[in-house]
Amino acid sequence: MKITFKKNINELKKDTLLVKIDAKINDEIVSENGVKTLYLKKDEKMTLRKFFLLVRKMVRLAKQHKVEKICFDAEELIKLIRPSTMQRAIISDEELSEIIGTQLELANYEFNIYKTKSKEDLSPLKEVFIILPQSNALGKVEKSILKGQSIGIEVNKTRDLSNTPGADMTPTILAQKAKEAMKGLPVKVSVLGEKEMKKLKMEAILTVGRGSDEESKFIIMEYKNGLKNQKPIVLVGKGVTFDSGGMNLKPSSALLGMNMDMSGGASVIHTIALVAKNKLKVNVIGLIPSVENFVSGKSYRPGDIVRSMSGQTIEILNTDAEGRVILADALTYAEKYKPEVVIDVATLTGAAVVALGERMSAIFTDDDELCKKMEEIGDKTGDYVWRLPMWEEYENEIKGAFGDFTNVHNKDSRYGGATYGAIFLKQFIGDYKWAHIDIAPRMTSMSGEYLASGALGTPVSLLYKFIEEHK
Repeated sequence: MKITFKKNINELKKDTLLVKIDAKINDEIVSENGVKTLYLKKDEKMTLRKFFLLVRKMVRLAKQHKVEKICFDAEELIKLIRPSTMQRAIISDEELSEIIGTQLELANYEFNIYKTKSKEDLSPLKEVFIILPQSNALGKVEKSILKGQSIGIEVNKTRDLSNTPGADMTPTILAQKAKEAMKGLPVKVSVLGEKEMKKLKMEAILTVGRGSDEESKFIIMEYKNGLKNQKPIVLVGKGVTFDSGGMNLKPSSALLGMNMDMSGGASVIHTIALVAKNKLKVNVIGLIPSVENFVSGKSYRPGDIVRSMSGQTIEILNTDAEGRVILADALTYAEKYKPEVVIDVATLTGAAVVALGERMSAIFTDDDELCKKMEEIGDKTGDYVWRLPMWEEYENEIKGAFGDFTNVHNKDSRYGGATYGAIFLKQFIGDYKWAHIDIAPRMTSMSGEYLASGALGTPVSLLYKFIEEHK
């Protein structure tokens, strides 16, 4: 999608749809002086959450009407939001402009590379004309919109990876996609195979992946553009390219969409690509343990005891709780970098969806300051997070009878699954700040979000802005 900036609408062509905000007219296209105009209904109680939806709706409605070009006044949109309408964060005009650029790209996305083209398909917008405000000092609004667009593009690339069917997205292919994403960028990409992982005693990763004919991989991405003595930020992403549940086989209805169980890994790949493209002065490491969790004669079993890279043992009570098992080795490996902070991202539990619905991800951390920062950035990017408890008392429920820790509640309880997943991961972190983000609630879009069906690319925007603002 091309974005073109203009000072006024005098040059507007007949094939371009003009978009205006109106408090009375409800999402209606009318013809005025030969110009087609889409009036979007203005909400009298506008909030930033509604602002995201408004920008997306503008794009989706235009696409539904087979429009290829639209035009709107940036200042008209920016004026809709004022600090008094905010909830947990104050936002600048530049930040609002960045949001506009990102949301235009997200709403314009479609995943249709496997579909035969038909007349019913929504065609993407080809060009967006944006009237800049008179107060656009130093082109700040223009620069911010384009920056936001660059974020949206990388989020959409994440969605492409997550939406790809499992047959076309194995651990080997995911590793290759990571290399392709970093092509031409100052990012070192290394991929460990099963022999290398065996030498490092990454038995947790190897155990989960051994039921598949596809070789497991451990993807390492290193971007070092900060000071030499600057401790890095380490991002860890779950990369289960298909999750059958293993011997604790998922029911048929739950198997659909399990190609997206590598969404955390995909988000880490394109967050680092975005950091590198914007040449941020930081050191960032990306780690992705990637496996297929399949059923075969080689599969790991309930009751198996696995010795992780940390030396601690994991008593397997449920083979469908595999994500936390492979992340255990990745979190241990992260200590190699003496990180300042480690953030792991995973579609870890259906329990997080039960707890929060589908509008925000769950965040777990013992660091109040880190959590507050993540919440504020989440509000500004639309990658919302909500903190769930992770008290020491929960640790009693993952103490193993025959191993150090069980990979699910040791009393087979159906309660608190998201917290128990986080508590398990906590046992494998070192001496660094740490947050676990369970993105299962935000794996796919939901009705009313004005986004294409399928993966959302969560939480690329959140991670990127955290890194950008990190000091």
